[in-house]
Amino acid sequence: MPVLSRALAASYKDADRRHYLDNLFRLQVTGGEYKAAGASLFALLGFNDASSPWPATNYSQFDIFVNAKILESTGTPFDQAFDKSFHQVVDPASDEKSALIIRRFAISVAAFQSDLRSALAQQQGKDEISGADALALVRAYQLANMYQSFAARSGSLIAADDRRRYIIEKDLLIKTPDGAHICTLVVRPRVSDRRLPTLMQFTVYADRIPNLSDARRSASNGYVGVTALTRGEGCSPDEPEPYMHDGPDGAAVIAWISRQPWSDGRVGMFGGSYNSFAQWSVAKQRPPALKALMPSVPNAPGIDTPMEANVFQSFSYYWPFYTTSAKWLDASTPGDPAHWIGLQKKWYVSGKSYRSMDRIDGRQNPIWDRWLDHPSYDAFWQQFIPYGGDFARINIPVLTTDGYLSGQSVGGLYYFSQYHKYNPSAQSYLVIGPYDHIRGQRGTVSSTGPDIDDIAGMSIDSAAHIDIEELRYQWFDYIFKGAKKPAILQDKVNYEVMGANQWRHAPTIDAMHDESFTYDLGAEKDGEFQRLTSAKAPTGAYVSQTVDLADRSDVDLIPPASGLDTHLGVAYRSAPISKPVDLAGPFSGRLDFEINKKDMDFNISLYELTAKGEYVGVTYYQARASYVRSRSHRELLVPGKRMLLDFTSSRLACWRFHAGSRLIVLVSIVREPDIQINYGTGKDVSDETIADAKAPLRIKWFDDSFVTIPAGT
Repeated sequence: MPVLSRALAASYKDADRRHYLDNLFRLQVTGGEYKAAGASLFALLGFNDASSPWPATNYSQFDIFVNAKILESTGTPFDQAFDKSFHQVVDPASDEKSALIIRRFAISVAAFQSDLRSALAQQQGKDEISGADALALVRAYQLANMYQSFAARSGSLIAADDRRRYIIEKDLLIKTPDGAHICTLVVRPRVSDRRLPTLMQFTVYADRIPNLSDARRSASNGYVGVTALTRGEGCSPDEPEPYMHDGPDGAAVIAWISRQPWSDGRVGMFGGSYNSFAQWSVAKQRPPALKALMPSVPNAPGIDTPMEANVFQSFSYYWPFYTTSAKWLDASTPGDPAHWIGLQKKWYVSGKSYRSMDRIDGRQNPIWDRWLDHPSYDAFWQQFIPYGGDFARINIPVLTTDGYLSGQSVGGLYYFSQYHKYNPSAQSYLVIGPYDHIRGQRGTVSSTGPDIDDIAGMSIDSAAHIDIEELRYQWFDYIFKGAKKPAILQDKVNYEVMGANQWRHAPTIDAMHDESFTYDLGAEKDGEFQRLTSAKAPTGAYVSQTVDLADRSDVDLIPPASGLDTHLGVAYRSAPISKPVDLAGPFSGRLDFEINKKDMDFNISLYELTAKGEYVGVTYYQARASYVRSRSHRELLVPGKRMLLDFTSSRLACWRFHAGSRLIVLVSIVREPDIQINYGTGKDVSDETIADAKAPLRIKWFDDSFVTIPAGT
């Protein structure tokens, strides 16, 4: 690697000065040229925005490391040199700044080693390596090697800095009214002699390093930081049961916080994914001390996990093992994707029932089995989060952050819409942009370099760069400390228009668009966008589709290079768009069809076909036909009868279709290894097997089907 790095450094060029320096110093570090790397880093630090907390600390861990290596070259042992370099940077820093520097060290070495193994595997068997691949390989090596070099020292240095700045109480056991125990971490600013508001995360992810990192950052911003683990996790002696007790248990922790001498009686909750579900679950209990929420990419059990629109998603199968197989997080479980992908394919090829997944896996999964017993959105799911009128009884400020990419925004849109529906005067805000599951929680900032420009394979607009974790403290400072409202919250709905490079703001989801266009799914020719009008007279024209639900020849299917996979669907193409059109909100429409089965699972995907001939996925809607009218009550289809099914996507999207592009609508039947298969018998889908496939699914898609595009300007 040093030889490769020095060779690359000698010829490396990039017109983007910041990008050039970001790569150059890594090449110099790996090549052992530490003084040169120090000079490159010094120049790179000039790009930091000193007025913003996170950017002001960018590259600090690299700076500490490089200075330690320079000192080591003078004869000082590396451990001593690293200690000195660490103290020089961290000791004089404010609490807020030191917490951000330390956060850059709180990354698992194993993650970087895994990235390095992947980079090496991509080059296995090759005689040559391209310049871009070589650069990526060196970057992966540099991070893995650097973090490994100081892993043994940084932990003790961080602990000493924490003792100087904070009072930290670990593994506190808080008893719930029904006798269970909640394992809790509390971090308080050491210098504070007054009661403070508390920011709390309630989580199933019992991972000490990130949990301490979040609580520390809250304390560094003048709050008491609390991380409480769900029942049975961490130091709790009870049995873990995700979802089952989080509302009452979280409310019990908040009641305990409000009684402590350091508490001013006010608690705000934050966190992403499951931790966002926990916020709403606790809010349902309405503990008096809970004053504000900030859910990010929120999970809504029964709405988006483990099933979406009543179709079970197989990624949820391994999650109980990940979260409950050990008291502390089993990081190895999701780290074995080959096993989980292999299991899904094995089930797919076997033709066995979906309920047999755990038997195929050779291990019991009682949590998964319990979920499968509730295919409707019934009382089992409704107990966990606010349902219906429950939202009307909640009246606290809520800021939701979410993303359009990687299938996000289902849970976020559900909570936001339901809260607005039942409590329209509530102080509820949404910030959403081109983010995936992780970036919708953190924003585009990176611990190891400049802001992230590519998310889920998409190049995002420059306007979309935000720091959601910094927004967290702006939000709670606004609620608890009388600070100004965060600048991005110009209205209730705040959204970035992908492709237009701008943020827009609206009072409601519906107000995101000011007109709607329909696109008829016609069989004869390119369809035109039309302004939304009343339904036209039905015709008899249709497109026929046949899908053999017993076919498994596509188990190892590689998607076409074009990005548009039509092997289970019918694609419709609009005429070229004469001027830009912004999809702004959930799309909707009507399916007019006739089928020979009692049910089907379908997917409607929207693509932009650019003037250059490239297909770009925009958004999609996936559902079980028998639950489209109500996720709580199943209405089977009538074989051989022409039927109408009105739908509204469960996802929020905002995307600019450029002039000269075409809209592509792909209507597909769902049959793939990582999703439950509906054979259409009308039985519980989890009990159906390949024997239920019998006659192939035959469907007529009538030309009177259409999609409606909500358009904003």
